[in-house]
Amino acid sequence: MANIKLPAHKVEELKEVCKQFDHQGSELINVLHAAQGLFGYLPAEVQELVANELNLPLAHVYGVVTFYSFFSMTPKGEFPISICMGTACYVRGAEKVLDEFKRLLNVKVGETTPDGKYSVSCLRCVGACGLAPVVTVGEKVYGRVTADDVKGIIAEYNS
Repeated sequence: MANIKLPAHKVEELKEVCKQFDHQGSELINVLHAAQGLFGYLPAEVQELVANELNLPLAHVYGVVTFYSFFSMTPKGEFPISICMGTACYVRGAEKVLDEFKRLLNVKVGETTPDGKYSVSCLRCVGACGLAPVVTVGEKVYGRVTADDVKGIIAEYNS
């Protein structure tokens, strides 16, 4: 894996975030959340910076990043699409919805479209089981989604 060059101003912003949390290792999740907000994802270089700033072993930071599905080590698209595959969503057709997103965008789960516009992922539960199946695009939640709805959802972001 090639090393990436982190923008200096974002590195300084992340160091300031660590300082606001008093460089406390117990604030790791809060710091990682802020770091992902700054960089869009958590590449190895960001994890190393966080580990150094919070005086934590890099393996511990990596363990937290890989444990929680919210964190991503790969860049997401401008419009990250997540399909809930929790029990309620799955039994109500989430797999067909996922298949339609993959087909229309020509990507696999975990991939980003070549133009960087969309990425597709699955998650375990959104907490809106009564609206199953559920899809999120960024912060927007779509409920009772069918495969027939997918084309229209994508169209909302194609302007």
